[in-house]
Amino acid sequence: MKLPIVLAALTAAVLSACASAPTAPANVSAGTLVAPTGMTLYTFDSDMANSGKSVCNGPCATNWPPLMAGADAKPHGDWSLVTRDDGGQQWAYKGKPLYLWSKDQKPGDKTGDGFRNVWHVAQP
Repeated sequence: MKLPIVLAALTAAVLSACASAPTAPANVSAGTLVAPTGMTLYTFDSDMANSGKSVCNGPCATNWPPLMAGADAKPHGDWSLVTRDDGGQQWAYKGKPLYLWSKDQKPGDKTGDGFRNVWHVAQP
């Protein structure tokens, strides 16, 4: 009789671990990182990889909104968090902060790629 109870407890533990496993804050579409909304993500050449900081703040962040992380976000794998000047947390991939472009209108748009030769589509 104890075996069914043990199996039930083990199953619950496994399902609980799967439910709390970290998920990527972005997806890959056509070789490009995209936000959960499907919008293209970008990197900025002025950001130093693995510095833990974003240099795109103020008016820059109005045009290039950061991919913000929730309060409970945890770094995992190639995904890390950087602290913004306002104290918020932003997602980074392989140490590079990620941004959206305010002029992209729909998922799949990549109008910010190559902007001023310093903004680039984020790739896995």
